[in-house]
Amino acid sequence: MAADNATTYTRRWCGTGEIAFLTLSSGTRLRYLKVGAGPSLLLLHTVRTQLDYFQCLIPKLTSHFTVYAVDLPGLGWSDISPTASYEEPSVRTGVVEFVEKLDLKDLTLAGESIGATLSLTASTQLGRRVRNIVALNTYDYPQGVERANLIASIAVKAMRIPVLGLLPSKLENALILRGVMRGGFFDPSKFPEDFLAEQLRSGRRAGYAHVQCGYFRALPSYIAARRLYPRVNVPVTLIYGDHDWSKPQERDEVAQLVQGSRKITLAQSGHFGSLEHPDEIAKIVIEAAG
Repeated sequence: MAADNATTYTRRWCGTGEIAFLTLSSGTRLRYLKVGAGPSLLLLHTVRTQLDYFQCLIPKLTSHFTVYAVDLPGLGWSDISPTASYEEPSVRTGVVEFVEKLDLKDLTLAGESIGATLSLTASTQLGRRVRNIVALNTYDYPQGVERANLIASIAVKAMRIPVLGLLPSKLENALILRGVMRGGFFDPSKFPEDFLAEQLRSGRRAGYAHVQCGYFRALPSYIAARRLYPRVNVPVTLIYGDHDWSKPQERDEVAQLVQGSRKITLAQSGHFGSLEHPDEIAKIVIEAAG
């Protein structure tokens, strides 16, 4: 992988932050960004995106935190392994190893979508390293992305078909991906077109179709991960957009499972809140960290 592929877009919005790779025990590498000063904050992105998903949020946090944002296994510019699993336990293992290898402590975990679910479940293995969690639009309910709109429903259903699902993933283009992503916004105009181009660029890597299909097929494992929520023993702030794909009853169930959590609902907000309402989310993250 050419170095400029993994840095060009990120460098454009993050300025002087450090863009690096961390090698896991499996031999695969995770790309990450480190920027800012203060207590550690780890941001975990949504399904089918990458660390640049937080491009509007991170600049609002760097005066309060040393921000780490990571490309989840296989996504963005992290290495693609032909034998990797994208089930929740495997991805969680990568997140836990990332935190432990960088020896992050007094850590705020903040994630959106699958990143929110992983923040909750990874905390159960990280013990005293984690001080609190901000979980936005947890991804732990039936259908998942299929609820976004008709385009998403057709595309994701097709990608979940064993073997044959690789074909629609390989045929993904700007029209399809834009349609799916905009289904996660209350105001679709807030989806950045330059980020769409970057998603398509990283998604053209060899083996990416296998990764994308793997994550979409892994949804049942993220639903099953809710069994770990009662084990979370640090303060948790749950944030949901009022137009998130999850249903109000499903959000209430999560709040009941995460004992002592507080739940905030953002008005006029969809599944991709960090792009749609970065100012509000930054304030909540800063306040939650004390």
